[in-house]
Amino acid sequence: MNYGLHDLRGDLFGGLTAAVVGLPVALAFGVVSGLGALAGMYGAIAVGFFAAVFGGTRSQISGPTGPMAVAMAVIVASYADNLAEAFAIAIMAGLIQILLGVVGIGRFVAYTPYSVISGFMSGIGLIIIILQMLPFLGAEVEGGGPMGAIRALPDAVRHLNVQAFVIAAVTLVVGVMWPRRLRKVLPPTLAALVVGTLLGVLWLTDIRVIGEVPTGLPTLIRPPVSADLIVRALQPALTLALLGSIDSLLTSLIADSMTRTRHKPNRELIGQGIGNMAAGFIGGLPGAGATLGTVVNLRAGGRTPVSGAIRAFILLALVLGLGRHVEAIPQAVLAGILMKVGWDIIDWRFLTRIRRLQRDHVLVMVVTLGLTVFLDLITAVVIGLIVAGMVAARQFERLELDSVISVPLLDQAFLQDADVDDFSARVGLVALRGTFTVASASKMITTISVDIRDHEVVILDFTQTVYVDDSSALVVEQLVDSAIAEDTDCIVMGLGGAPAAVLDALDALDKVPGDRMVATMDDARGIARQILASRDERDHSDTLDR
Repeated sequence: MNYGLHDLRGDLFGGLTAAVVGLPVALAFGVVSGLGALAGMYGAIAVGFFAAVFGGTRSQISGPTGPMAVAMAVIVASYADNLAEAFAIAIMAGLIQILLGVVGIGRFVAYTPYSVISGFMSGIGLIIIILQMLPFLGAEVEGGGPMGAIRALPDAVRHLNVQAFVIAAVTLVVGVMWPRRLRKVLPPTLAALVVGTLLGVLWLTDIRVIGEVPTGLPTLIRPPVSADLIVRALQPALTLALLGSIDSLLTSLIADSMTRTRHKPNRELIGQGIGNMAAGFIGGLPGAGATLGTVVNLRAGGRTPVSGAIRAFILLALVLGLGRHVEAIPQAVLAGILMKVGWDIIDWRFLTRIRRLQRDHVLVMVVTLGLTVFLDLITAVVIGLIVAGMVAARQFERLELDSVISVPLLDQAFLQDADVDDFSARVGLVALRGTFTVASASKMITTISVDIRDHEVVILDFTQTVYVDDSSALVVEQLVDSAIAEDTDCIVMGLGGAPAAVLDALDALDKVPGDRMVATMDDARGIARQILASRDERDHSDTLDR
């Protein structure tokens, strides 16, 4: 790859702009996670640098994100006895991401139904908004997640801190209403941070602030290792790993659409995993691909991993002397910023079209959203995928059954002589066209078995069959058994390729004689004529004997 001065200029502007935009967000996510503002900065530095260097998306900016901050807050509150254990869980999550990338799981994330993604992301946005309602009103953040915040809300309203509310409201308004012509000079999030902080420092001083923040290089953390911790950490670590992977690869898809390139999903997971392990070892908040930072980086000219590395170094330089300046930032300012972030995360494009969507897709989205907000993130994704799979299976069932043709061969011009009505009406054709899976397996046996009983000979036509899974292969075996039970002879036509391999592996056609396996319709007609003639002779002989 040729890397010139033009590329360096674009990456410098991209990295600088992404650093300015990411600074307040990293501080805010660090606070909301329960790890502290500096942990957000360390996470932005570690994940941002290592994901850029070792990841598979050239222009992606990584760091703390809403889903990862919310998940880490749950881990701090419910799964870890101390911060060292929380960081140990983050390290395990990074290791799981690396393993997912090594075994090639990355490419499958692209198959996640959009209704699940929409419900999950909208749920994350709602969680952020609900959790920030208390500091927005000047109250302390309560434990218990969204439900705990909702329960504490009436008391927070009764004891409203007017000064904190004014600061948070002004911060939110500045973030939303910042003029477009000024956004290239000063991003809205940074403008909101400056305006809100000035209000808290110069005028409205009766408010909670971030407080003391240590500066300097991070201290290397030695996470505790024990069998008990590993068992307790497995579920939350898997949650972090899956959230980070989905979040990152979705951002990669957005970057691809803007640059008309293709990312390497498995390599991206490895890079994100290395970044999250590094963040855990230095006390940083784990992160993922950040959509906002990535878009800002691309619009400013960043096109290579150098922009992500430059952003990390800029943030590191700020951290080395930033602490004393960050201490005076009001918590209400971060609440105002996060309110805007949560609002932007909600998938309004999907929600505004909900009346025009299929009910099945709306159901998947609503279930995923509800479970995300009121239960937990990993359960929401898992159950959302299960419900989406069931919905897809219903659709596949209809499509696959529509591809089955079961008719008398009379309709196929079976014979071209005077015996056409006598013979062809006694022969049935079952044509399996396209793909057949577990989705249609149960109904296919019920539907076709009825038709088999009406014929003396049935031709199973696999000429246009593309794929048969194990469930459908066993259904074919049941069809043959059903035909034998009804004294109906079977002929198999046009079987080959992948369907033949699956059927042979399961011995699904063992009861069909080898001379009744044919390639063409002409061959099938000949075999059918012989079978029917033999039946007629046998029936005639039985009549004479009586």
